[in-house]
Amino acid sequence: MAASSPRYLLPFDTYRLPHHLTDVLVIGAGVAGSSAALAAAAAGLRVMMLAKGSQEDCNTWWAQGGVAAVLGDSHDSPALHARDTIAVGQGLCDEDLVASVAAEGGDRIRELIELGTNFDQEGGDGTAKGLEGGHSRARILHAGGDATGAELCRSLGQAVSDHARITRWEDAFVVDLLTDDDGRARGAIVSSRGHLRAIWAGSVVLASGGYGQVYRESTNYSGATGDGTALAYRAGADLQDLEFMQFHPTTLYLAGVPRLLITEAVRGEGAYIVDQGGNRFLTDVDERAELAPRDVISRAIMRHLERPDVGGVYLELTHLDPERMARRFPGVVGSCRQHGLDIAKDRIPIRPAAHYSIGGMATDHSGASRVPGLYGAGEVTSSGLHGANRLASNSLLEGLVMGRRAGHAAAQHASAWASSPVRLRSDGTGAGSGYMDADDLRASLKSVMWRDVGIQRNGGNLTGALGAVGAWEGFARRVGGAAWERLSLINMLTVAGLLTGSALAREESRGTHFRRDFPERDDNAWRVRIVHRRGAEPRHVAVAPSQPAGSGERA
Repeated sequence: MAASSPRYLLPFDTYRLPHHLTDVLVIGAGVAGSSAALAAAAAGLRVMMLAKGSQEDCNTWWAQGGVAAVLGDSHDSPALHARDTIAVGQGLCDEDLVASVAAEGGDRIRELIELGTNFDQEGGDGTAKGLEGGHSRARILHAGGDATGAELCRSLGQAVSDHARITRWEDAFVVDLLTDDDGRARGAIVSSRGHLRAIWAGSVVLASGGYGQVYRESTNYSGATGDGTALAYRAGADLQDLEFMQFHPTTLYLAGVPRLLITEAVRGEGAYIVDQGGNRFLTDVDERAELAPRDVISRAIMRHLERPDVGGVYLELTHLDPERMARRFPGVVGSCRQHGLDIAKDRIPIRPAAHYSIGGMATDHSGASRVPGLYGAGEVTSSGLHGANRLASNSLLEGLVMGRRAGHAAAQHASAWASSPVRLRSDGTGAGSGYMDADDLRASLKSVMWRDVGIQRNGGNLTGALGAVGAWEGFARRVGGAAWERLSLINMLTVAGLLTGSALAREESRGTHFRRDFPERDDNAWRVRIVHRRGAEPRHVAVAPSQPAGSGERA
């Protein structure tokens, strides 16, 4: 299905389009994109940063969780942080990358503080540090309690706005990346206010976020539709680890109410997960109970709900100090109150939801993809940092560290290449013919993905889902259309098909990927990455066996 997909979505001739020139084009305006733009601009280059919507339209803005980083704590070290990351990644982490990112985290946090980022303080003697699932030490930094992402967007966004060499362009939908006859990234075709434009660049940084919206239940903002992942695929980049979608175990579950993420820092403060009888069933599943990794808790909740005597699962905070919780998590407490829930008296109904896309465009330690001139950072990529499961609060850290690296590498590449226009033409499908109810098709896709490619999978359901998604993608391409909503739907279908194919191929259970028909981890056969490239069959790339974890002493 996907291997034969066309190179471009729409027909165009770049000589007939209005065009813009820049040195480095950054696609995405969250923590990874902003970090990349600032790094490229610091090298003296012109940077254009494209945002699909406004500043709030990215997963970074809505990130309640914090940033995992070691800041000179005598009881912690980057080696311990790396060890925790590798343990959660279950054999698929790039351990050298993990070690370098953990070691670099403190420097990136200090840079944020210099930019004016207001991290929470504790007792006036230093930055407050929280504990979250999978971490052996309290090393999670928060801002505004549960508004860390918004604060990072504020401080980084201000730095971007203040920089004379960065131009930010909002409400810009990237239709496709441009590549020349040598396969080098040259810029992008962008739709803005109903018109196509060509943006020529010496290099491109993709930082457009993940694809959580392919699922019916999702914590992601509405624009997280996998556009960047599909762009990279059509441009010839490798995609890998797509089967590893992380599901967050605790989202507010009320009919007619958006799926509000409830940060696991709440559990770090002592909240319980219980059923309607008050039973803390997680204690029978994992000795870490509420502080177990997210995949363990998500599966345990779904299995518990399958029991006929279980009517619901809840987050219990009534035993905790309500004033402290209100100070610590003002967003969560306020949202619960808005929907008639008092955390001092009421249990919060919860269910798991799709949360973080571990897979994406394959990148090396500098953020480079296999396409010359194309770099990436953040959730749109698969750098090897997370392996088969992401350790809590490592996502914002990855955006900061890998964003900076990608921006620096893109600037070096752009310095050697002029951003001059060339003639490129596409015979994409264009307007097509026939009627398509895009809303209905999108809803059908999301339902099938949640039911058949969700937290618990099996071969029969995956095979059925793969057939349905393939047929829907073929139909959507034939009907076509240039509206954002239709192009984004095609991107969702492309990514969903590749994700489902990877989940069907991996006949084992590892990290966030669980197969009922193959419930055990199999390192002999499946310590591999499943890699997709347009026009080629998926291939399996071996991952080196894990080395002994660090001693736990300071590095």
